[in-house]
Amino acid sequence: MTEIANYLDVVATWLFRNVVMWLLLASGAYLSVRYGLVQLRRLPEAFRAMIAQQSKTASGGVLTPFQSFMTALGASIGTGNIAGVAVAIITGGPGALFWIWVYGFVATAIKFTEAILGVKYREGAGEQLRCGPMYYLRDGLKSPALAWIYALVAGVAALTTTPFTQPNSIAVAVNSVFGIPTWIVGVVVAVLVWAVIIGGVKSIGRVAEKLAPLKVGLYLAGGLVVIFKFADRLPYVFSLVFQEALATRSAMGFGIFIAMRYGIARGIYANEAGYGTAAVAYGTAKTTDPSQQGLQAVMEVFIVSFVTATISAMVILVSGVAEASIAVGRSDPGFLTSTAAVAKAFDMAIPTAGGWIVAFCAFLFGYTTLIGWAYYGEQFLEYILGRKVTVPYRWIYCVLIPFGAVARPDVVWNWGDLMNALQVFPNLIGVVGLSGVAAMYAWKKK
Repeated sequence: MTEIANYLDVVATWLFRNVVMWLLLASGAYLSVRYGLVQLRRLPEAFRAMIAQQSKTASGGVLTPFQSFMTALGASIGTGNIAGVAVAIITGGPGALFWIWVYGFVATAIKFTEAILGVKYREGAGEQLRCGPMYYLRDGLKSPALAWIYALVAGVAALTTTPFTQPNSIAVAVNSVFGIPTWIVGVVVAVLVWAVIIGGVKSIGRVAEKLAPLKVGLYLAGGLVVIFKFADRLPYVFSLVFQEALATRSAMGFGIFIAMRYGIARGIYANEAGYGTAAVAYGTAKTTDPSQQGLQAVMEVFIVSFVTATISAMVILVSGVAEASIAVGRSDPGFLTSTAAVAKAFDMAIPTAGGWIVAFCAFLFGYTTLIGWAYYGEQFLEYILGRKVTVPYRWIYCVLIPFGAVARPDVVWNWGDLMNALQVFPNLIGVVGLSGVAAMYAWKKK
């Protein structure tokens, strides 16, 4: 298993360091310039779009705009925002946080485009609604072959990454705090996921609109307590983040390229810009104005990259947990990573209760991501195999969850990186190729 983990890490690292991170940064920068920095220029509108009411003339979707926003937010704010960010900081150094911010800024333009195109190119209505990158690749870019390739890669990714990464982090968190065996946690999570996804997208939307705000608010409140507790270390931590992010020779043994590899990889995994999943989530909205969902997508990336991911990184840095783990190395019993590192930081500021907060947030983060991605994968595979795959897919998805809970974290996350990297390529061809369509909405004023 160690050899598999090492092989996946080598392949994923090569892809991200040499291809994916440069492609995403370049695409995000290009789109940001083309849209006149829409993420800054229309930020006040984006705040208002978060809570916008459904228009009386809205049509074409199955969820309210707020439900589609919460489904997207709930799916993207997964355990990658806790476990993944902690892994990035401890494996890639404190400078990884800087590159999470950099990618987060340009990623808003990518996700803005995906949301616009998701609403613009969709077919059907109600329970028969079909949306996602497959449709803008097929109908907008006029490339059925590329649409099929994307659906295949994304469908396999949805089925073989999320049911493993999310329950794995949930199980690690619950086990480290309460001592419950990971396989039991996996079975419980699988049953709870099944109870929601069996009801389809409307059921997912109703659950997401309630749980997504709760999990963000709770994690933000707990994280701020930790940061205030160690506020005297903030100047040192910020200087360390910038030094490690830009140094060619790092005193901690990392350097700019390692920080970029892990920071951007975890940033991509945290906000999902470039995956194309936003086109599915926002494509479900009952709306006649694609720009509303585009602006909601801007806020989604802002919340993910500059709030939840930053909280996770800062708590393990200001508390000293990250530096301690980096110093002792993986072979030492005192080494902590993933959700366990964040739980330790919370416990240092909020004894006992801190670990409970992280365990509960890890469950909420992972659970909402699992139900959101279940719908994404369903849309991808239905494009290839038709509606006959829906029910078997839902069962297989849930059956895999307990296996993910007991898998090795390094194997799980490296596999996730590899599959998501492959998903990016066909989607970005459509995003950049159809950016002229999104540009009309980027400059549009109500």
